[in-house]
Amino acid sequence: MKKAGLYIHIPFCRSKCPYCDFYSVRYDKDSATKYTDRLCEEIKKYHGKFDTIYFGGGTPSIIDSHLIGKIIENCYHQFDIDNHAEITIECNPSKNLEQDFKEYHSFGINRISLGMQSAKDEERFALGRRAGQTEVAKAVYDAKNAGINNISLDVMLGTPKQTLESLDETFAFIEKMDVSHISAYMLKIEENTKFFEIKNRLALPDDDTVAQMYLKTIDCLKSIGFNQYEISNFSKPGFESRHNLKYWELKDYLGIGSSAHSLWNGKRFFYDKDFKIHYDGEGKTEQEKIMLGLRLTKGIDKSWVHNDYTRFIRMGLMNETEKSISLTPQGMLVSNYIISELID
Repeated sequence: MKKAGLYIHIPFCRSKCPYCDFYSVRYDKDSATKYTDRLCEEIKKYHGKFDTIYFGGGTPSIIDSHLIGKIIENCYHQFDIDNHAEITIECNPSKNLEQDFKEYHSFGINRISLGMQSAKDEERFALGRRAGQTEVAKAVYDAKNAGINNISLDVMLGTPKQTLESLDETFAFIEKMDVSHISAYMLKIEENTKFFEIKNRLALPDDDTVAQMYLKTIDCLKSIGFNQYEISNFSKPGFESRHNLKYWELKDYLGIGSSAHSLWNGKRFFYDKDFKIHYDGEGKTEQEKIMLGLRLTKGIDKSWVHNDYTRFIRMGLMNETEKSISLTPQGMLVSNYIISELID
């Protein structure tokens, strides 16, 4: 049996970021303890072999580190966890994480995903983030000093007050921090967010500028040693996110916790906020193989596609080899349209 990925959702946040539409609730210590106990009870309902564990949220680092340790201990007790598993936790640098990182390392956590968004303080503060560049740098140094060297930084593109020129400071900071992975996402204004309520008053760069920001991100990150392997993800060689690759390659993953999704034994299902499971149909369909596979720079087997894709080759939006097709950087900017045209 191939080893799967395990996702653990921690829904707590100090406050809601104005752009975020993920499920989260305000943190309090008692609720976090009760939630952890419920997670551990759910874990006992499953069996499996895993070589990645990913703590996402919300803000997993907001809860007491001993609760993270308790969840990991229960995972090791219930599941067959690979000796070389990639174990990731998402962290917010607004908290002093120095001691947490030491404890995470002792639990076996070996990868940190740090919510940076931008190295420019005014851009971070416009996104509702409390920490500045100084706190982000401290978190990176503290993680390394604790023995966790596989560090990913999040970057957001097309945000309030951001310019093509201001991105240079973010890229310079990334190079200085000597991290191994970058996730770079274009801001999308989602319903049920604060930004949606005030979208007409937001000073956002226009669509053409955001497209230039994305292409600049690809070029600048490549120049400092990061290879793009997915539409929004870049890594130093050998530091791709093993867990997230399971999503795009339609490998099995089990998600536990409020709003956590799974592709497990060919079925898709998810937990609602009350831990009730809802089934969501069959997984690993032909359409999913195309839709998710084209997010990867390596592309897909072109025999999977039955619709004509040659016009996208001529337009410079796709590359073609003897056996595969893939999106160019320009094609990634309109990936949703291309994919909708290619799937039946």
